[in-house]
Amino acid sequence: MLKGLRLDGVEYGRCKLVAPWAYSFPADQDARFHFVAEKGCWLLTPSGEWVELSAGDAVLLPRGSAHSLASEPDATARPFPRWQCKTICDNILDLQCPGDGRGDGHGESEGRLLFYGSMRFNLDSMHPLLRMMPDVMRTNELLRSEPAIPHLLEAMGREVAMNRVGASGIVTRLADVLAAQIIRSWVEHGCEDATGWIAAVRNPEIGRVLAAIHADPDREWLVSDLAETMGASRSSFASKFTALVGETPARYVAQVRMHQARQWIVRDRARISVVAHKLGYDSEASFSRAFKRIIGKAPSHFRPRAGHEHV
Repeated sequence: MLKGLRLDGVEYGRCKLVAPWAYSFPADQDARFHFVAEKGCWLLTPSGEWVELSAGDAVLLPRGSAHSLASEPDATARPFPRWQCKTICDNILDLQCPGDGRGDGHGESEGRLLFYGSMRFNLDSMHPLLRMMPDVMRTNELLRSEPAIPHLLEAMGREVAMNRVGASGIVTRLADVLAAQIIRSWVEHGCEDATGWIAAVRNPEIGRVLAAIHADPDREWLVSDLAETMGASRSSFASKFTALVGETPARYVAQVRMHQARQWIVRDRARISVVAHKLGYDSEASFSRAFKRIIGKAPSHFRPRAGHEHV
């Protein structure tokens, strides 16, 4: 399942900020990523707690929750001035922000260098993996269990600071890899006391079944197929699956299929009739009823219209 997890960079930016400064980032449908290249700063988490970030630190907000960054805690933040950024190339922006010209009172005049990004998962936002992730994931909490992270951070720091030709493109690729490493390390090491879906994924038998479902979500899975994948009888499989996952195999499969359908409609702009046929429904109406029963809204609600994308 982790092999199938992909992150696509939507937009990246490099900021040179002279204290005092404080910027807010509103809730967004895409994941948010920040890398502190030079000197530290403070993060106001979605829960309202100020957390100090050190130079070389990186944070991932997998659900794009609202947050703020500031040179000092308790600062009054204003919206991040994306409109003042200039385009370096493709989806990479640059912002030179001099603050209010007073410096931070500690001799700072050259500014702090930050790198930020917006990333889009190839998973539906209601996927259980995304739902269970914490609001904020920090690299320093995973360094002991993921030896590759320090090397990625070091490489990003060099590229951001040196400003060489092509550095921005290299940093964006490193950011994609680092975000995926953070998520993988969290699943493997960062949630030892996890229950529910994560515990089910880690179970050798049920984890194999979940992997098969997510690898082929448009297949019309039968309980007998899943029991065979696990290598158990139907009753034994159904009992163990429900106990670990918290819902019946049929309900879980239906959720995965409808979340996949939602992604096809929103991201791929697929016609509802095409999605219904792909999932094996005899009619668009029967698919729409099943979709609304699981998602809570009709598939037509998520169909992009006139430049809008429902999420």
